[in-house]
Amino acid sequence: QVQLVESGGGLVQAGGSLRLSCAASGRTFSNLVMGWFRQAPGKEREFVARISGNGDITYYADSVKGRFTTSRDNDKNTVYLQMNSLKPEDTAVYHCAANRYGSNWFQVDFDSWGQGTQVTVSS
Repeated sequence: QVQLVESGGGLVQAGGSLRLSCAASGRTFSNLVMGWFRQAPGKEREFVARISGNGDITYYADSVKGRFTTSRDNDKNTVYLQMNSLKPEDTAVYHCAANRYGSNWFQVDFDSWGQGTQVTVSS
């Protein structure tokens, strides 16, 4: 299990930017595939992005591709989600999560979740 603490959420106008951070502890961070998800009121949780253990592979949902970038600094045990060109439809609670199967890119089950941070984008 890994403990995750998020920060960086807030209120921005459409077209603005935010960077979310997720600090991890509890196991070897560099061996973990990490993910970002979001959930808007009344909607199911939605996949946003995923990053490999060493940061060399990323994968994004079509809805955010080209606008969002995930990265990591394993020396700081932290993953990031840089969000640019934000739209009102990006408004949601954003969660980071760790893969229970460690560094396996093809077998992913996110079972350790951060507390979530609110991102609100106004028109």
